Amino acid sequence: MTTTHGLHDHLGYWLRRLSDEVHARFEAEIGRHGVTVSQWGVMASVFHGHTTTKAVARHMAIDPGAVSRLVDRLVAKDLIRREPDPGSRRTVLLVLTDEGRALVPVLAGLADQNDAYFFGSLEVPQRDQLESWIRRLIGEPHPAPPHDTAEESS
Repeated sequence: MTTTHGLHDHLGYWLRRLSDEVHARFEAEIGRHGVTVSQWGVMASVFHGHTTTKAVARHMAIDPGAVSRLVDRLVAKDLIRREPDPGSRRTVLLVLTDEGRALVPVLAGLADQNDAYFFGSLEVPQRDQLESWIRRLIGEPHPAPPHDTAEESS
């Protein structure tokens, strides 16, 4: 006789539940600023130097077409603009507007608060281990950046 495990016996179920809850809480928080989690991802990517649709797509691990649609929405909200690349007539650069540049740190602070809400009960080595395991399971080749323990204790 074969054993059929129940829904709650599968790790994938718990990972999806956690992901859904982390995402939903963050979506509600940043929604007050008129952006979605995906739009924030684009803004944060541009803020950190990924200035083409292709570069943002690689950084976020999503389809360039999806990035283009997200950029369209951010352009409509006057948070990002597209500019021609002076070094290449075929390349369009993504540039945060002043409002967009000012909003990124606010949203990043909300992301930090959301992480603290869900993962704050873990000690830094536990968080680092969890992140390392997740990166390994999804095949992420880059190691996690080291945490600044001085920031974590404040």
